[in-house]
Amino acid sequence: MSLVAILVALALEQWRAFDWRSGAERGFVQYARTLERNFNGGTRQHGVYAILAALVPPVLLVGTAYWLADAAHPLLGMLVNVVVLYFLMGFRRFSHAISAIVVALQTGDLAAARRALATWRGGSSADFASSDIARLAIERGLVDAYRQVVAVLFWFVVLPGPAGAVLYRAAALLAEEWQGPVPGVEPSPLVQSRNEFGLPARGLLAVLDWIPVRLTALSFAVVGDFEDAVACWRTQASRWATHDGGTAIGILLASGGGALGVQLGGMLPSLAGDPDVRPDLGLGDPVEPEVLPSAVGLVWRALVLWLLLILLLTIANLAP
Repeated sequence: MSLVAILVALALEQWRAFDWRSGAERGFVQYARTLERNFNGGTRQHGVYAILAALVPPVLLVGTAYWLADAAHPLLGMLVNVVVLYFLMGFRRFSHAISAIVVALQTGDLAAARRALATWRGGSSADFASSDIARLAIERGLVDAYRQVVAVLFWFVVLPGPAGAVLYRAAALLAEEWQGPVPGVEPSPLVQSRNEFGLPARGLLAVLDWIPVRLTALSFAVVGDFEDAVACWRTQASRWATHDGGTAIGILLASGGGALGVQLGGMLPSLAGDPDVRPDLGLGDPVEPEVLPSAVGLVWRALVLWLLLILLLTIANLAP
């Protein structure tokens, strides 16, 4: 039933993603900001209380709904799984965003490519060349495919019902929202910074990421250049420890760059004038716009591999 629910949810998500679906995510982010205003006293303990207040209600609600539906009839339980996965997974966001960038770069419309990238990842893309746009699109695509699809599926399969999927996606949103200093607030004895308050959320996400991010890197290696992917993963991932997402994202980008045979990370133009210096990840040639379809193909092949593994697990569980 789990595999059927996954396939139906993926098909629905590719067919149409309604605006109210992303509205649920925005609503949770607003809830997280409310919790931060009420709980953030600048300590890790306050962050723990906020995590419990943020995660327990949705996980308990979804888990209870699934248990009641499945007790009434297995098909109702599967329906709850489909609805929850449809709300949580965002493969369409990744694939359609890259498609828009590919079309813009193929037609030579650099301004449109910059706008598409800025809309997708946030921030300004005004100074980016076509190679910068292609590189950042691959990086964001690998991260989004993992955060919004692969890791969600992993915890959906591991924990009973859709509770695991809700737990992971909510934890990822909290870690993203509660990072860095609070804008416009000077550090003080009462409110030191967002860093200490958000540390438990980032720690929880690191724990939840530990197994699935490594399985994802392994799947990139299997469906791409195995030797280069594994070599880059082993030697380069730790370089990303102090950057966005920490070592987990370093594992994704290093293995993905090695699997594709391209260089990710590296220096980027900055609005402040000084370049944004990031570690070099991957191996091979600098990213060019022509590589973008290959990156989409890598993610699709990795997803198919995950679905095949889930199918094997399903068959094994059904065997007497």
